[in-house]
Amino acid sequence: MTPQRRTALVSVVVAIALIGLKLGTGIATHSLGLLSEAAHSGTDLIAALLTFFAVGVAARPADPGHQYGHGKAEHLSALAEGAILVVASLLIVWRAIARLAGSTHPHVVATWWALLVIAAVIVLDLARTIASARAARRYSSAAFASNALHFASDLGGSTAVLIGLLLVRAGYQQADSVAALFVACIVLAVAVRLMRRNVDVLMDRAPADAEEAARQAIASVEPPVELRRLRMRQAAGRHFADVVIGVSHDAAVGQGHAAADAVERAVQTALPEADVVVHVEPMEAGGDIRERARAAAMDVPQVREVHNVTAVDVGSGTELSLHLKLPGGLPLEQAHEIAEQVERAIRAAVPEVSGVQTHLEPLAEGAAGTRPRAADVANDRDTVARVVRDETGFEPEELRFVETVDGLVAYLTLRLGGETELAAAHEQASRIEEAIRRERPEIADVVVHTEPRE
Repeated sequence: MTPQRRTALVSVVVAIALIGLKLGTGIATHSLGLLSEAAHSGTDLIAALLTFFAVGVAARPADPGHQYGHGKAEHLSALAEGAILVVASLLIVWRAIARLAGSTHPHVVATWWALLVIAAVIVLDLARTIASARAARRYSSAAFASNALHFASDLGGSTAVLIGLLLVRAGYQQADSVAALFVACIVLAVAVRLMRRNVDVLMDRAPADAEEAARQAIASVEPPVELRRLRMRQAAGRHFADVVIGVSHDAAVGQGHAAADAVERAVQTALPEADVVVHVEPMEAGGDIRERARAAAMDVPQVREVHNVTAVDVGSGTELSLHLKLPGGLPLEQAHEIAEQVERAIRAAVPEVSGVQTHLEPLAEGAAGTRPRAADVANDRDTVARVVRDETGFEPEELRFVETVDGLVAYLTLRLGGETELAAAHEQASRIEEAIRRERPEIADVVVHTEPRE
């Protein structure tokens, strides 16, 4: 038997004992307060039995017929308990009002042993309230939480009955009926609160605090994702989250999956044991203007490369400019027709653009090159190596030269610290290129590749 069911079983045994004590003493003393408490304990017995069976059902794992588990059984139990409390409280109110109105005149006998019984009941109610509250916190159980509220109302009612019996001994016979009415009001207030809270869960009302925690967790994910939808519900202390995120339209499947995993981990960190389902969508329609324009241009046949895409807001719309690379052998007339196709494609894909300006460039075709003799580039090699040493403190990882129709090209590989930021690495590579060109102007181009140092 699970610890939850053992706790519920103890509540069943205690409820039976209290019914016997309150009912016997109430009949012997004609106390409506004690009889109302006996009825209240009768609802405790029903509630404890419901909790005992509901906790057992809720603990069952998910199955084909209940794919989200059986956690809502606890909330159904708590809702049934609330309905029983409403009925019991209304009966107590009717009997108390009847006595106070004078339609019945029973004589209440507040004996010393009746006071002793109610004192013992108060002690038991206090113990049950503390035990159920601890179990509710430990197991995040709605059924135990409702029991704790129920037993706390018993404690307040028993205290009111004790005060009523003491006043009866002092000569105030109506005090017992007043105490019974007080018990009924407590029971009714607890029932309404209990039913409202569990109806919210059964109707899948979004848990506001948990939803805010999930949103903050998703906002902290790196790299950032676009949160498009978050739907949440809860059952038996467990949260269920349905998340839709947007990622860059050109992200690979693996990148989208990694983003979904990052969102799932973030939500489960904020809400332990949460069941999180993440759906990934591309950010096409709402993406950056330049990204959408680039994608539209690349869809046009014979466009080989698009770069230097610039968007300028001019008030009446957005002016867009971009560079297109086309095969160098195309006649100008045909290249112009392709440029017009690109402009039409961009206007269709990005309607907020008011003007499109294209700059045509020939695509650099593969050109023949030769490896120069080592002796011919010895001075160039020494200069490049010295510049690299002065800048980094290390020899170049790799250095080779190629003679092209445009002149000598140096291919250089640098190894930098793995913690170096990309911007800093690029800046260092640019300084080396400038220094080499300044000292050896005969070198037509310098291509610097950076790698992390092992």
